[in-house]
Amino acid sequence: MADDSNSTPDARRPRARGGSGRRRKTPEPRSTRRKALLGTAWTMGTVLVLGGVGAGYLYYKLNGNLTSVNINSALGTDRPENVDNGSMDILVLGSDSRAGKNAKYGKDEGTSRSDTAMVVHIYKGRQKASVVSIPRDTLIRRPACVKDGKTVPAQRMAMFNSAYEVGGPACAVKTVESLTGIRMDHYLEVDFSGFKHLIDELGGVNITTTQPIHDKQSHLDLDPGEHRLNGEQSLGLVRTRHAVGDGSDLGRIQLQQAFIKALLEQVKSVDLFSSPKKLYGLADTSTKALTTDSELASVSKLYDFAKGLKNIGSGDMRMVTLPVRYDPANPNRVLPIDSKAREVWRALRWDRPIPASATKGSAGDSTSADKVVRGS
Repeated sequence: MADDSNSTPDARRPRARGGSGRRRKTPEPRSTRRKALLGTAWTMGTVLVLGGVGAGYLYYKLNGNLTSVNINSALGTDRPENVDNGSMDILVLGSDSRAGKNAKYGKDEGTSRSDTAMVVHIYKGRQKASVVSIPRDTLIRRPACVKDGKTVPAQRMAMFNSAYEVGGPACAVKTVESLTGIRMDHYLEVDFSGFKHLIDELGGVNITTTQPIHDKQSHLDLDPGEHRLNGEQSLGLVRTRHAVGDGSDLGRIQLQQAFIKALLEQVKSVDLFSSPKKLYGLADTSTKALTTDSELASVSKLYDFAKGLKNIGSGDMRMVTLPVRYDPANPNRVLPIDSKAREVWRALRWDRPIPASATKGSAGDSTSADKVVRGS
């Protein structure tokens, strides 16, 4: 076994050859209300489900809004074995492209990176979920990827978010599968602009801060107390890193996790059926901002997907950060703690809860940023 102090992860598992790569879903009872899913991407799925199915012209318009990527075609059979145990694994990414409407958040250098990355594991029975955030600054072994017909060579010590930059969604999925040994069943992505507009359509999100947050880079200024954040402020919060905790990406992740739970509670409190105009606005905004894998690339498919997750609320999710330690050679980078990371991925692979021992002692488990923000 490799020594955690010197090694980088190599969690490849036996690869499946052929097969559809789909897990059988556990049937769920019908319901007229759909509970919130996971953060922005799950909220979008729920909203467009409510507004899109059976709406004729609106159905086709919302379908036309969606962007999709054929992950299965891009990766072929060089993927982890599909463990058919009734669970589901989803890679959720937030893109930090500065192109177009996102230019105000930084210089457009012609590429995008995955500013936020979460592996969402839905347990068999669709009643609970575990969410593992992967710090963008994690140094990992990135596999070779193909983009625009050209092969991008593998790299032994690459920042995690560079996978999306060099090879797009397919490379991000391949990198996560290599890191975890778990096959991703689905892919969901949302960008800065879409996130901001969705929050505004919802009417804002209520949070409480326990200390001031003043971050010039994310343009966020909040005093301690209760706040109703609009889209711009919400985007500032999930991008904040310098004004909380140790100023690293680990603190930002904990802010993101706290915000997601507040967002889920906010969505549950909104009576979308009372205003068809509001419902349509949310559905239109959601579908324009969301990129999915090709197997979810229609309102009807997203409807089935969301219906299977309707019983999962914020209290049914355990949110953790990949166990990491600071890189001795560069304090702005982190390295996976291999033995603990293996505990996390092993638990999810076999559809079990993540043990507390897996995150104890991790740098991501010790920052205090999670005490700064909570839902109101």
